[in-house]
Amino acid sequence: MKKIQDAKKRYEDVEIPSELKGVVEQSILKAKQKSKKNGSFKQWGIGVAAAATLFVASVNVSPALAHSLATVPVLGSIVQVITIQEITFDEETYNANLKTPNVVGLENKELENMLNEKYTAENEVLYEQFQSEMKEMEEAGGGGHLGVDSHYEVITDTDDILSISRYEVNTVGSSSTTMRTDTIDKKNEILITLPSLFKNDGYVEAISTYIKEDMIKQMAADEDLVYWVGEEADFESFEAIRADQTFSITADHKLTISFDKYEVAPGYMGVLTFEIPTEVIAPYLTSDYYIK
Repeated sequence: MKKIQDAKKRYEDVEIPSELKGVVEQSILKAKQKSKKNGSFKQWGIGVAAAATLFVASVNVSPALAHSLATVPVLGSIVQVITIQEITFDEETYNANLKTPNVVGLENKELENMLNEKYTAENEVLYEQFQSEMKEMEEAGGGGHLGVDSHYEVITDTDDILSISRYEVNTVGSSSTTMRTDTIDKKNEILITLPSLFKNDGYVEAISTYIKEDMIKQMAADEDLVYWVGEEADFESFEAIRADQTFSITADHKLTISFDKYEVAPGYMGVLTFEIPTEVIAPYLTSDYYIK
């Protein structure tokens, strides 16, 4: 577990450009440690319930999956996203379904390998946690439902931008959903972060103010909508986004900000995404290369 946690921290610590200057110059992201060769996937252990069904599929061992990958659309002219590995565990009240995306076609192999190793590490962590929690439930007498699901979605696919969102759904009684998104400049082959889009941190207050006002407007227009905002919030009121809040860039160059399930609203509201009008953040943008 420590090895996986260390690997995950290494991916999160990868340095990225702090600002953009007009058309972004080509750069190579430096990995903290030497990347593994693309495509090397270790099989994860199975520690509980021999009667359970575990299915591990990869492009190397599953003809059916390999055939399905032939229908995956090309992202732009070169870059593709495929399911490189799928883990399925199904036994009575214990269920796991983990799909691991793999980016192929980038000339910047350090970036490509860093992303793919990160995606593999995320699902390794999830599966090890699932195994550990399943063992604890069994030792406590069982009887509860435990589930984990991870899947991904290509949010934006243009000649310039590729945004990949990974969703993690955990079920123990009720369910929670978290989302992580990577946005890649396909032409310059760099990883874009939210802070890298702006000249300074003034964007945090500007975006937060807009979202709070929009939440209030939405609730006034629809009584079925509930956000934790303002003095009357049932839970801790939403005050500001994180500097590294989950984001993506749409095909028409608009910025979107996303929140996990339960982050700013009751669970029935699910994962929430707000499109930010460009005029709200224009004074803080480094350039109009990505956001227009």
